[in-house]
Amino acid sequence: MKPTHTPQPRVRQPAVAGLFYPDSPQELSAQVETFLAKVSAEGEPTPKAIVAPHAGYVYSGPIAASVYQRLRANDAQFERVVLLGPSHRVPFRGLACGSWDAFRSPLGQVPVDREVLRPLLASGLVTELDDAHLREHSLEVHLPFLQQVLGEFKLVPLVVGDATPEQVGRVLEQLWSGPETLIVVSSDLSHYHPYAEARMLDAATSRAIEALDYQALGWDDACGRVPLSGLLWLAARRGLHARTVDLRNSGDTAGDRAQVVGYGAYVVE
Repeated sequence: MKPTHTPQPRVRQPAVAGLFYPDSPQELSAQVETFLAKVSAEGEPTPKAIVAPHAGYVYSGPIAASVYQRLRANDAQFERVVLLGPSHRVPFRGLACGSWDAFRSPLGQVPVDREVLRPLLASGLVTELDDAHLREHSLEVHLPFLQQVLGEFKLVPLVVGDATPEQVGRVLEQLWSGPETLIVVSSDLSHYHPYAEARMLDAATSRAIEALDYQALGWDDACGRVPLSGLLWLAARRGLHARTVDLRNSGDTAGDRAQVVGYGAYVVE
């Protein structure tokens, strides 16, 4: 009798570990914990969806922590995380998953929920495109925060290319599910404006997000404008509310103020 061969799981390896965040598990865990420890979120409701930035941790880590701590403060029991981010390197149409069974960060592997992806792939709402994920950082930088605050969960990783808010919203609608599912949208805000100008621009963007006015978001307002617009489109249909948790920029964290990048953290409840 021939021995059965069990195929090894295919794992998406980190692309920006050691660049955007530490590649040492101990150093990475300690840095994330330091960011989280500076945030007080007791008594805050558990959000259904969050929006958080995806820059290098020294720049955007404190802003991301401001919303991730809300998950820990409520001991949220999320079993699945639907994670959407923009494509910075590979142009394509629609939304794309990869062919991997898991995503790895220095803190360990996160299994991909292939089961919920199958009907989306079969319907054509999502395509499989590994190239869109291989070097993309917009999803990867969220994994250590999610691992630190949630522990074990399954991941639905989607990079978003050229798509309408309705296209993104329809996919999110299929994945919305119940309280076991968290939606995370990855986006920075304005890029490379002087500090004072960036503050005005990002404040206007935050007002549009809080109003669920996805049509008011311009291409220069948020690099994750497309997935963010899809979330706001669906939130409006479901009668939900968006709220700003933190709004800063690289001039407030680790950069100079001549040209800054804006970072916002938001909850959708």
